[in-house]
Amino acid sequence: MNTEHVIGLSIKVHEQDNVAVVVSAKGLRAGSRLQDGTLLVDDVAHGHKVALVDLSANDEIVRYGEVIGYAQQAIGRGRWIDESLVRMPQAPAMGDLPIATRQAPVFEPLTGRTFEGYRNADGSVGTKNILGITTSVQCVAGVINHLAQRIRQELLPKYPQVDDVVALNHSYGCGVAIDAPAAIIPIRTLQNITRNPNFGGEVMVVGLGCEKLDPQRLIPPECATGIAACSPILTLQDTVLTGFNAMIAALLKTAEEHLVRLNQRHRETCPASDLVIGLQCGGSDALSGLTANPAVGYAADLIVRAGGSVMFSEVTEVRDAIHLLTPRVIDESVGQALLQEMIWYDRYLQLGEADRSANTTPGNKQGGLANIVEKALGSIAKSGTSAIVDVIGPGERIRRKGLTFAATPASDFICGTLQLAAGMNLEVFTTGRGTPYSLAMAPVIKVATNSTLANRWHDLIDLDAGPIATGEKNIAEVGEDLFALILDVASGRKQTCADRLGLHNDLVLFNPAPVT
Repeated sequence: MNTEHVIGLSIKVHEQDNVAVVVSAKGLRAGSRLQDGTLLVDDVAHGHKVALVDLSANDEIVRYGEVIGYAQQAIGRGRWIDESLVRMPQAPAMGDLPIATRQAPVFEPLTGRTFEGYRNADGSVGTKNILGITTSVQCVAGVINHLAQRIRQELLPKYPQVDDVVALNHSYGCGVAIDAPAAIIPIRTLQNITRNPNFGGEVMVVGLGCEKLDPQRLIPPECATGIAACSPILTLQDTVLTGFNAMIAALLKTAEEHLVRLNQRHRETCPASDLVIGLQCGGSDALSGLTANPAVGYAADLIVRAGGSVMFSEVTEVRDAIHLLTPRVIDESVGQALLQEMIWYDRYLQLGEADRSANTTPGNKQGGLANIVEKALGSIAKSGTSAIVDVIGPGERIRRKGLTFAATPASDFICGTLQLAAGMNLEVFTTGRGTPYSLAMAPVIKVATNSTLANRWHDLIDLDAGPIATGEKNIAEVGEDLFALILDVASGRKQTCADRLGLHNDLVLFNPAPVT
């Protein structure tokens, strides 16, 4: 085949960009031409970058209208820009960033959008109806897993309104410096997970009896006011329990008391303003910032317009785009809070003798992302264009309607755990390389950045954003599709692929405090 006559699909995001990303599904061979007439000198894989101009050593490499790095050597027009040819720039300095300088976009309020959810006594709304069993120490995990299995087999059939039982196991609670300042992060995470709206205010806490984390600390304040139905804490070392069967019998009795109340919950029509949506990405590729993430950002703006709450996260995946976020905060205090989370994490990485470059995975690079700078610029597209109204630390609960930055590590499992603690009742997760990640406590809608992945993982992906790359759909159309899917999944009218298959990840606490 004469490749000189092949016009390959590529995307140049900004008029100042001097690179384009190949979006032809099978990549392009040397000799193919891009739409602007650039002749490819090298074979270029799907998602990888091509130089649109001749670059000299140390020249800026520009994508999204931002410098993503500097050329390590001369790179001719039409050459594949392999990540080894890109020298990463310094992270933006924190001292002189513009704060609250961008006028918030004026959106027409979005009214009349509803979903069918479970209204709680505290005003929050669940998208699932789950019995959660939280634990104060990892030692009891085996017993709780056995208990959950028994509940599913023996009790759940009697309570059809209850979706599931979830063992909230974790690797914390003892062998740790429980009074160290940073220990507040895992402790408040566990405290706030019990308050997630998908548990309906029902709290069941199980401890061992000798652990450092006192199980009483996991009882939410709603118990004192009567908003939550809190049963006595069960400790396996209680002297009245003689043997394993006695432990299980006592636990089953308490669980059934909760199931009786949970079974009385029914879905009712709720405004979209009751949604608390977490946004995350994992297994990202170079199309993440072109297709799935912008579509998610469009849907996020719709949720904000409807009066709902949206969280975006992952500190290392916004750190290199922080100069694009600080202008969007609503005031100086929110801007300073955002900067403080960046500074705290910089120090945390330095303590571990690492830096933000450790974020980028081998799969990210195989998918065309040269470094964390390029990744971050694509990642923040999930946040849409709304003003940032608040910043919360890891393990804290969401406080305001609108767009919030919830500071978390970029680890999928830790980020998901922290967003659950913040009050998330549904998560949207974008991926270019593919991941079966999901959560038992809240539905996770999986959005593919490219149609190749969506077709190959047809029973694991919930929405394909790939048609944006080929021009079959635009960002707004896919964003509207996603918003409609969010309402359907939140209502229980549709199940996510992962929920249908029963694929769920463990909770993983973020513990920056010492382990003794």
